[in-house]
Amino acid sequence: MMGITSGNLFRIGELARAAGISERTIDYYTKLGLISPEKRTLKNYRLYSSETLSTLERINQLKQEKYTLDEIKERLDRWKSVADDSEMTEKLTKLEIQMKQLERDVKELNPLLSELKPSQAREVLANILPKGAACIESLQILLNQFTSM
Repeated sequence: MMGITSGNLFRIGELARAAGISERTIDYYTKLGLISPEKRTLKNYRLYSSETLSTLERINQLKQEKYTLDEIKERLDRWKSVADDSEMTEKLTKLEIQMKQLERDVKELNPLLSELKPSQAREVLANILPKGAACIESLQILLNQFTSM
């Protein structure tokens, strides 16, 4: 990967380019505590890890879902307190985003479904039921793992 300093650490400009955001945004997120440098060089340049790039991607996803920066910080802190593994925190964040989107979609669909003819409603149900049941079963397995701990 071009532009990465040795040891897979990014200087602020490199991180900004890789994330597609401005250096000023990186400074702002650092001040807010959303991200933090991995270490500093002898000349006091901040160096950020590749995990920071993943965190910036999650921040962007959450911003697109209309979360405020305070809400984003709360969620990132919550997932970090649960697991240090960035892959796990990324998946938990994605799951949370998907569940929020699903909740919004269901609320938008509800009034529309009541306007369908019975035959149309049965068709919708036939198409959505298998995927919905699989989704519910997956969430149930996940929840059972947590409750059995």
